Amino acid sequence: MRPLIMWNLVTLDGFFEGAKSWDLAFHETVWGDELERISIDQLRGADCLLFGRTTYEGMAAYWAKATGTVAELMNGIRKVVFSRTLARADWNNTRLVAGPAEEEVSRIKGEPGKDILIFGSANLTDSLSRRGLIDEYRIGLVPVVLGVGNPLFKAGNPMQLHLAQTTPLESGCTILRLHPREGPR
Repeated sequence: MRPLIMWNLVTLDGFFEGAKSWDLAFHETVWGDELERISIDQLRGADCLLFGRTTYEGMAAYWAKATGTVAELMNGIRKVVFSRTLARADWNNTRLVAGPAEEEVSRIKGEPGKDILIFGSANLTDSLSRRGLIDEYRIGLVPVVLGVGNPLFKAGNPMQLHLAQTTPLESGCTILRLHPREGPR
């Protein structure tokens, strides 16, 4: 089985976006050459991106018009969007799945290939983590406190994670690589 890796930038108080959808201004406090290089390496090590509807719509709107190495990788990679309400998915190399995400993700993990990545998509992440389908959580911890926002980890889903690696960046961001602990949750 190939690994499913969730990647997000998160504030010190646990938010992956501010109070409004796509309020990601805190990303700019740590974005730079180092984080761009990490993003490129992650994308080159993957061959599939998973999104929930909201993240898909925001990513498609931005990356379909963007230029540069990250944009080329984002636009070229295979993408799967999970939604019961989206009518179609027009972003290059995207397939829309209306059925249960857990079943489709299990199938994709069983295919030969590279890493599978989830960006954003906190609700999808929550659903897949409850089924034990996420193999690694990569969190870019941003030294910002928003005070209000959308939490990455949802209530009612306790997890025990093992810290496998930390990588501090010059920008102040620290990359945490965490793996689910075995045993009861």
